[in-house]
Amino acid sequence: MIHLDPNGIAWLTGTRTKVIEVVMDHRAHGWSAEEMHFQHPHLTISQIHAAMSFYYDNQAKVDQQIDEDLEAATRLSLQLSDPAFRSQLLRR
Repeated sequence: MIHLDPNGIAWLTGTRTKVIEVVMDHRAHGWSAEEMHFQHPHLTISQIHAAMSFYYDNQAKVDQQIDEDLEAATRLSLQLSDPAFRSQLLRR
């Protein structure tokens, strides 16, 4: 039920949902599989459990990916909040 794309990103097969998205919902909100299913009815309970199983089997790698994504988002946010950079973007 999980497949890796050419970039090594884990996806729930047959969906447009990354495993990391399910993991982030669990980490951010503490949601159970049932609550995640309620919030995302396009995912089955078994798909959610598969995502969490993949996470627990590959926790260090997935946590590293989460950390890298958060760092990139922070860098981008800081860059976009820089007035000189924003005015440069607006001039284009």
